[in-house]
Amino acid sequence: MANINGAFGLRPYGKMGQNVNSTGATEYRIAASNSNAIYQGSPVIPLAAGVIDIVGAAAGGTVGLLGAFYGCEYVSSTTGETVFSNFYPGSGADSNFPVKAFVYDDPSQLFVIASDASLTDEATARTHVFANANFSSGTGGSTSTGMSSAALAVGTIATTNNLNLRIMGIVDDPANADFGASGVGVVVRLNNHFNSPNGAIAGGTVSTTGV
Repeated sequence: MANINGAFGLRPYGKMGQNVNSTGATEYRIAASNSNAIYQGSPVIPLAAGVIDIVGAAAGGTVGLLGAFYGCEYVSSTTGETVFSNFYPGSGADSNFPVKAFVYDDPSQLFVIASDASLTDEATARTHVFANANFSSGTGGSTSTGMSSAALAVGTIATTNNLNLRIMGIVDDPANADFGASGVGVVVRLNNHFNSPNGAIAGGTVSTTGV
């Protein structure tokens, strides 16, 4: 039976250790001139201008990830009304007012993300725990639902230490348990979190190698 999951980006899923799991989000800013759409669940990065943007916005992709985008608040340049949205459309914000972004940015936050391809079977999927992986469609999303289309790129799973995600587990979900299809929930943490002690990346390489 095919999985019911489609790609939805990064969704908070508990935390490592015994920290309180508040799934709280921190407020940041998006430049009003930013033309990049940012979707709920999109991986985001900090920029030198003191604002955030979607992953890949910095040359070389060597900036540590800040977290996952939750939503935003801005004043419409058309209506003058305050807009609360689960995605930033990349236009339509009145530059006289701040564009507020809310990000799940705790370095110990775990996320669930859908696989983009077959993991073969459950036994094989579980051998990937503690390995690393990258995103597929990390910058994409739907303007209808506001949801990110980021998924875990199964073809990138490796021990290589320049991959964005560390696989921490597989979600036990009967509705998404077809390991021969895409859409299996994979528990991950951000391997190169900007606010973690190892957050800075030198030449695109994070300091933790998977096993």
